[in-house]
Amino acid sequence: MIAPIFDGTFAHSWTAEILPNRPMILPSRHYVYPGQVEEVELGALEILVQPGAGEQPLLATCALGFKDPAAPSGIWAMPHPDWLCAISGGYAYLINVGNPREFTMLRYRPVLKVLCYLPDDLHSSPGGLLLFIGHHSILAWGRDGEAWESDRLSWEGVTIDRIEENILHGQGWDLMTDKDLPFALDLTSGRRV
Repeated sequence: MIAPIFDGTFAHSWTAEILPNRPMILPSRHYVYPGQVEEVELGALEILVQPGAGEQPLLATCALGFKDPAAPSGIWAMPHPDWLCAISGGYAYLINVGNPREFTMLRYRPVLKVLCYLPDDLHSSPGGLLLFIGHHSILAWGRDGEAWESDRLSWEGVTIDRIEENILHGQGWDLMTDKDLPFALDLTSGRRV
C-alpha cells in the first residue's frame, strides 16, 4: 500500500493526523466508519481529528477497502470547511467533523484518484469541487454536497489529462473500438462538451 496522502487545498476548520495504528487509550469520541463492521481494525485508516478550538478531539476509524496500491488512502480537505474526506484503500468517507455522526460513504468502490478543483474565477464558475475518479465515471462534490456525476466515460479506466477554463479533458477506454477515446467535461455541470 502507498503511504497515505494529506491534501489541504481547501480551507478547513480542523486539523488531522493519520496515526500509524490505533492508540492504546481511545479518546472519549471514537467513530467507526461505515459503522460497526466486522474486522474493521484490519488495515483501517486511523485519524485523530481536532475539530476546532475548545472542542474535544475525535478518533475516526475508517474501514479499509482494498490493499491494492492503485486505491488511494489519505485525508482531503473539502469545499466545505467543516467536512473532511478520508479515503482508506479506495473507500471514501465524507465526515462532518462538527457532527461526526453525519457522514456519507461514496458509492464509488473504489475511488481511484481524487482531484481538487479551484476555479480561477469563483464568480463566473462553480466554487471548488472535489472530484472522485472511478473506473467508469467521475463524481463531483461541492460545498453543499454532491454537485454532479458524469455519464460513463470509460468501460474500464479513466485518465485525466488536464483542466483548462472549467473544462476537464481526459480519456476513457471504449469497449467497441478497444481504444482510449478523449472526452471533455464542463466542470459547472459534469456534461460532455
